[in-house]
Amino acid sequence: MQLNDTLKMAMNVSDKFREKLGNKFDYSEISDVVDDSSHRAFKIRFTAYNYFIVLFNYDLDRIGCSLEYGEYHISLSNSQKWYSDADLDMFCNELINELELRIPDKFLEAHGWK
Repeated sequence: MQLNDTLKMAMNVSDKFREKLGNKFDYSEISDVVDDSSHRAFKIRFTAYNYFIVLFNYDLDRIGCSLEYGEYHISLSNSQKWYSDADLDMFCNELINELELRIPDKFLEAHGWK
């Protein structure tokens, strides 16, 4: 089976999350992959800090993350808005900051993350 370019891109982004988050990154899945000449999109859903379910969205070069709360999503701030211009290291660092702001310090300390 040959992987399409969009799926390869999604796998690279997922690998970057795994690299930057280390043991704070758990279970991930890539879904809703669209690899068409006029439209590219994918989603990566993963567990972060054993605390949040995070959804990364890529659609027509626009990127962003949100937290899943059932059927609702809470957008996370990030300065990197376009994949083609993004510094994925900076994107991950800003994501880590956004997540850690929302997790109690006691929880982070108990797991050796603070």
